[in-house]
Amino acid sequence: MVEIKLQYEGGLHCSAVHTPSGNTLTTDAPVDNNGRGESFSPTDLVATALASCIATVMGIVASRKNLPIEGLRVTVRKFMSQDAPRRISRLELDIDMPLPADHPERPLLESAARGCPVHHSIHPDIAVVMNWIWR
Repeated sequence: MVEIKLQYEGGLHCSAVHTPSGNTLTTDAPVDNNGRGESFSPTDLVATALASCIATVMGIVASRKNLPIEGLRVTVRKFMSQDAPRRISRLELDIDMPLPADHPERPLLESAARGCPVHHSIHPDIAVVMNWIWR
């Protein structure tokens, strides 16, 4: 169990503290939803969580297999629904791997990405598209 303490600061801003480490982050509502877009929105954090979870789980697998994936980059694009209720409708990820396309561990790494806990936690109505770029 991890505890995160969040405080609403007004003006659609929140600050959160990750109690085990003391690290903080802030959120703001996006411009298209009455905010100023000065920080991550709550739904941006969902997209960020997916990208970082994919990279982390692949890092775990790569470490076990002694695979050099330092420099891995993930770009995530979040799309919001146009109808009510407002929600994430699609997450598209470009996963830029520093390994060749014919690498023998490619299936394992791709499976690890699809198996990350955040991916398993995303509602099935949200389309998740992973575009792989192998070097």
